[in-house]
Amino acid sequence: MDSGRANIINEAIRAIGIRHRALAGLLLAPLNLHPGQEVILLELGAEGPRSQHQLANASGCEPPTITNSVRKLEAAGLVARQPSPTDGRVTIVELTDAGHDLLPRLRQAWQALAEQTVAGLTSTPLDSLTHTLVDLAASLNEGGSVEVAPSELRRSPESSG
Repeated sequence: MDSGRANIINEAIRAIGIRHRALAGLLLAPLNLHPGQEVILLELGAEGPRSQHQLANASGCEPPTITNSVRKLEAAGLVARQPSPTDGRVTIVELTDAGHDLLPRLRQAWQALAEQTVAGLTSTPLDSLTHTLVDLAASLNEGGSVEVAPSELRRSPESSG
């Protein structure tokens, strides 16, 4: 690949990431959430109670980041933490009733994020884009880069809502 094409690819992906996160922030703000917190709540909604380590793997975040996010979600009354019944070193996180009640609105915001992200596309079929993005995420994962949780790669609007 020549340097010009590399620059175009890298700049486009960087811009997409920045703008996608900004849009996520706008859509999550009415729910009193910050980008990144939705992944934790959606993971707990889909998979049930999880250890903080499992949440870190699912979100692609470092454990200290998850600990901080879980503390904030706990302070907001959306999750509860408790020691694992089988391993006192492990903390289990689960949704509270308020967290469960928020999930439908969160899933709507998550779907709106995807819809607004692709709303301006005119020349790329959605199925083709979806496959390309999944391939790209898998390619980055295989290259030893940032890990993408398998649950995120297989999650679809139908399984989230």
